[in-house]
Amino acid sequence: MTERGGRDTIRGAMPSDAKIHEGRPGRLEVVTGGMFSGKSEELVRRLRRALIARQRIQVFKPVLDSRHGPEVLVTRDNRTVDACTVADSAELLRRAEPEVEVIGIDEAQFFDDGLVGAVSQLADRGVRVIVAGLDQDYERRPFGPMPQILALAEFVDKVHAVCVRCGGLAHYSQRIAGGQEQVQVGDVEAYEARCRNCYEPFQAD
Repeated sequence: MTERGGRDTIRGAMPSDAKIHEGRPGRLEVVTGGMFSGKSEELVRRLRRALIARQRIQVFKPVLDSRHGPEVLVTRDNRTVDACTVADSAELLRRAEPEVEVIGIDEAQFFDDGLVGAVSQLADRGVRVIVAGLDQDYERRPFGPMPQILALAEFVDKVHAVCVRCGGLAHYSQRIAGGQEQVQVGDVEAYEARCRNCYEPFQAD
């Protein structure tokens, strides 16, 4: 796996009966927070450091994240890294390379609940797994598999955006346009970063 400019090569399913990196303990790291808080930027920063250390990495994102091409993860500051788009957690496990050392997963809130077991399985096999995703939806409810993944992680970093109303620390993803469904992929046209005092329950027109 390389930074943008190369392409990932899938070499088969991961062994199911043994750790793949003897002597290299796996772990689970989570970067979470609201929209516009820099979760993907931090994920890519850690992946770039792994590449500098000459570690084999893979990056996965859900098919629901259609904002960019299917084979690339793009951050808000336009950093890129090659990625595999997968339909669900089962496909993610199937496409994990046998010799992978670091796996990054972006927009984890859009995955099915099977991601909880998948990341644990990978970490148990000696892989460093770095997960980035929203911990809450636009109504401030726990989002997808993220709460359980947060509970399992050895390391959790909660990052914050800047509230567009008052300039304070923003933890909430304020929906400003669209419908009432929980999953609505969008950007600045549909969401704002808000703090607790400036957050307002959204009502669709």
